[in-house]
Amino acid sequence: MKVDGFSQQIEQLYSQIEEILECDGTKPNSQQEIITEAFEELNTIMEELLTASEELKVTRVAVEKERQRYQDLFEFAPDGYLVTNTDGTIQEANNVAATLLGVQQKYLVGKPLILFIAQQDRQSFSCQINNLQEILNWEIHLQPRGGMSFPASVKASVVYDFDGKQLGWRWVVCNITERKQAEEMLHQAYSELEIRVVERTAELVKANQKLLNEIIERKRVESKLLHLAFHDALTGLANRVAFMNRLTHAINYSKRHSDYLYAVLFIDLDRFKVINDSLGHLNGDQLLLEIASRLEICVRSIDTAARLGGDEFTILLEGIHHVSDAITVAERIQQELALPIELEGQEVFITASIGIALSSTVDYQHPEELLRDADTAMYRAKMLGRARYELFNSDMYANALARLRLETDLRRAIERQEFQVYYQPIVSLTSGSILGFEALLRWEHPERGLLNPADFIPLAEETGLIFSIGKWAFHEACRQMQAWRVYHRSNLLEKISINLSVKQFSQPDLIEQIGQILHSTGLDAGSLMLEITENAIVENGDKVTTAIFQLREMGIELSIDDFGTGYFSLGGLYNFPISVLKIDRSFISTMATNSKNLEIIEIIVTLAHKLGVDVLAEGVETKEQLVLLRKLNCKYSQGHFFSVPLNSSAAEALIMQNPQW
Repeated sequence: MKVDGFSQQIEQLYSQIEEILECDGTKPNSQQEIITEAFEELNTIMEELLTASEELKVTRVAVEKERQRYQDLFEFAPDGYLVTNTDGTIQEANNVAATLLGVQQKYLVGKPLILFIAQQDRQSFSCQINNLQEILNWEIHLQPRGGMSFPASVKASVVYDFDGKQLGWRWVVCNITERKQAEEMLHQAYSELEIRVVERTAELVKANQKLLNEIIERKRVESKLLHLAFHDALTGLANRVAFMNRLTHAINYSKRHSDYLYAVLFIDLDRFKVINDSLGHLNGDQLLLEIASRLEICVRSIDTAARLGGDEFTILLEGIHHVSDAITVAERIQQELALPIELEGQEVFITASIGIALSSTVDYQHPEELLRDADTAMYRAKMLGRARYELFNSDMYANALARLRLETDLRRAIERQEFQVYYQPIVSLTSGSILGFEALLRWEHPERGLLNPADFIPLAEETGLIFSIGKWAFHEACRQMQAWRVYHRSNLLEKISINLSVKQFSQPDLIEQIGQILHSTGLDAGSLMLEITENAIVENGDKVTTAIFQLREMGIELSIDDFGTGYFSLGGLYNFPISVLKIDRSFISTMATNSKNLEIIEIIVTLAHKLGVDVLAEGVETKEQLVLLRKLNCKYSQGHFFSVPLNSSAAEALIMQNPQW
């Protein structure tokens, strides 16, 4: 019965009771009172009942609201909701569940849920239902009516009554196709990523191997560069840097150990340039390789053999006991170098000049000092004839200082114009008159007075100052000769003879330079005679030969100076365009007392005439020498008998005198 109908019946009953009370008003009071009390109690009960009825009405309204809210949630939930009994028959289903299963909602109730389970998952579904005792989540494939199966996420829980008896199951079903697709895509992406990782790993392994190879190559190159930094590229010996490092170490060690003795050997090959130019640079390199090999044989493992450059080598002997140890090594080197060296089937012999500097000689502080002193001793060995060794001493140091001061003065002399050209007359033995002059360089040193070329020319050649000095002297001699020829036309001066050193021939612009000087001074090329030594021709080879022929084509005459003291062959004399042979003064000075020298002079004169070359005898000092030379048909002569070298003013006075001999 509805609450509203029940309330109406109570009100009707209440009205009936009131009517009875009004009708029974005439009855006795006692009975009337009892009835009245009864009805009053009944009235109270009825009021309470009406109140309870009202409360029940309110409660039912609230329950209806909750039921409606639950129904709304059930119907409009995003997932499918189902309720089944214990047999698995669907009792309730929301709209989403009906949509998922492909059946209208009203037809879905009463259907077994297993009908909508994909065939492959039905056995698993039955097994899960039989064992279901609590909330369970799993995935299963649903088969909607007339559609394709799809994966679904299923959450199931048991429904109990108030007595704990199982009534059925609640099901929450969600289509996870998109999630599965996403998972599949993720899995595929992961697989592709794995493949990419494998590929990238392979690339990284390859790149790592390449990098490893590059590192190995770089280390190899670094090792090679390090080796090149401290070793000579040609011979493989230590280079200057490595040698100086070892020498620095030896100096520092000797400071801590007073009894420690060491020595430096400075080795310079004699006449290497001749071999290098004549046999070619490749053979020259082979020669240096052989020299390096022989030097290594002569030293111990604790010693250091190095190539400083060119044909210069050094050896550091460490921990020796006496100076004799260094001398023994020097002699052993000389013996090794004395053995022939075969180059292109030709035996070559080489010697070396060796300078030795001992650590006990001077309190050395820097490696350059030892190298300098060993070099000084080597230079002394060369000056004394080569193919020997010399020990450095304090006198050599003093001489080295003197040479250094001389070099400084020499450089200043160029700036201060301290050089002068002196002139020694060349006399025609046919006419007895002055034919020309030989230009001789002199240095008016502010402290040492007038210096001859022998005092400073070797140093000028060594330092390269010979180029500027020689150019100045050449220009001055040509200028002076042209001035005399113009002013003293009656004297018919024919030649000015100028010396060219070996170093000057190494100038690449020598021919051009001489041409410019002749042009600027106005001197005719035919009035110029250049003097070169035999050794200059031999040691410079093709370079000098080419220059000589170029000079001859210009009309310049050439003479061989100091003939008979060098290594010039007769074949060379025949092939060169030589105009004059100058017989060295060593033959002239003893010709009157030494018959052999007289015979040599006679042979030279005869040979020269056969070749169409004139002969000039230098160093004539006596009348007797002059007479003998005339008998031998020597054409020209010069020497103190005629005149000492004169400055330009004295030479001009001699020209004016026009002496006859």
